[in-house]
Amino acid sequence: MNKGELVDAIVEKAGVPKRTAESVLSATLEAIVDAVAEGQKVTLVGFGSFESRVRKAREGRNPKTGPRWTFLRRWCRHFPPESLFGRGLAVRTPKKTKNSRRGKGAFWHPLCFRFLSCLFRMEPA
Repeated sequence: MNKGELVDAIVEKAGVPKRTAESVLSATLEAIVDAVAEGQKVTLVGFGSFESRVRKAREGRNPKTGPRWTFLRRWCRHFPPESLFGRGLAVRTPKKTKNSRRGKGAFWHPLCFRFLSCLFRMEPA
């Protein structure tokens, strides 16, 4: 689902004009991004929390060749889902296949990561 399809779903469920739904969705996303960029945590009860965290600098190495280098400190996006969002995903998880990772951690749809990465584009301070 892209932003246009989400606007259409809002129009259908809320019964508001398309322009209104589009402007409200854009304003909501912009407010979330601005708040997280300022270092605030945005919590939508029953859905999840949007926040940014700092990953410490660390040392890494290439296991094949052995050279070491340092990963610099950086900001990362974090979205811990809450019960309502988690239940919605649990119902829609794919069937277990031979190479499935089901049961080995939470299932995240790739589009969820794409959506969240678009929300939190920021540079480390």
